[in-house]
Amino acid sequence: MTTDIRLATLADAAALAAIYAPAVDGQATSFELEPPDAVEMGRRVVAVTARTPWLVCVHRGVTIGYAYATQHRDRAAYAWSAEVSAYVDANSQRAGVGRALYNSLFAVLALQGYRSAYAGITLPNAASVRLHETVGFRPVGIYHDIGYKLGRWHDVAWFERALGPHEAEERPPRPLREIGLDTPEFTAAMATGLQWLHLEARAR
Repeated sequence: MTTDIRLATLADAAALAAIYAPAVDGQATSFELEPPDAVEMGRRVVAVTARTPWLVCVHRGVTIGYAYATQHRDRAAYAWSAEVSAYVDANSQRAGVGRALYNSLFAVLALQGYRSAYAGITLPNAASVRLHETVGFRPVGIYHDIGYKLGRWHDVAWFERALGPHEAEERPPRPLREIGLDTPEFTAAMATGLQWLHLEARAR
């Protein structure tokens, strides 16, 4: 297989930093002001994957995109809600990578027991809005002038997506390492997004 979706490791840190940097440097896609280096990205991977997934898409041995989830809020009643983000290398966009990563991410989150996913998008960003709507998000509302970067104020649109049924009685989601990373269920969840990739077709 020339393309795979798997859990991120420290070995991906430099590639993750390179993919993320354009969203920080000279753009308001991210509200960070300085692009994190590989060491910082590695620290974030370790911190995130202690509980929630950080996935990478690898094509012919090269990490070309990633998606991850974090807890939406700290208070206990938010335990079933995750906040998600996805970034794709500029040379690999429009090939289904973001859609593939998100679908695998959602499947793993549902397996853990998460029930809702949320995403914030700095406006304007038609491509990101289109991606999120394509994978099932619907708009919730807009935070107006919430972020100041590059000499002006920016709006952020928020989107939501159900990950599973909201039952009257729920167990808290299980940390990532407790769901059995070598089980058929986890393997199937990780493979969920692969059908959306068309990198080979684009290369031809």
